[in-house]
Amino acid sequence: MLILLVATVDFGSTILRDLLAPPLFKIQVEPLLELSGSFLLVLIGLELLDTIKSYLTTKKVHVEGVRLVSIIAVARKVVILEPKELDSLKLMGMAASIAALTIGYYFGKLAAAKDHQAELPTPKE
Repeated sequence: MLILLVATVDFGSTILRDLLAPPLFKIQVEPLLELSGSFLLVLIGLELLDTIKSYLTTKKVHVEGVRLVSIIAVARKVVILEPKELDSLKLMGMAASIAALTIGYYFGKLAAAKDHQAELPTPKE
């Protein structure tokens, strides 16, 4: 929790520093990528806290939360990477992992919706 608070304060201070640096209220590309990475890091922390809280209350691992954390983590990695430094095979591997995580998340939500719909009472005729 403390780490999340520190990351949030760092994110806010980075925004203020970049907005108040000349030219005023303009953020260059590099600091903007740094801000995006910091924001996604805070988002990962929030989602992890939610997943842990959910586990502690229900004593069940919620796969949806774990998938969300992994999707956000890979997206953060993509944002902060320099594509010029990587070869095309690594970039294709990252794209494949993003696609696999996203497809898995979609089908997980689809299955949960079908389960929820099956639990609903049917109207009597």
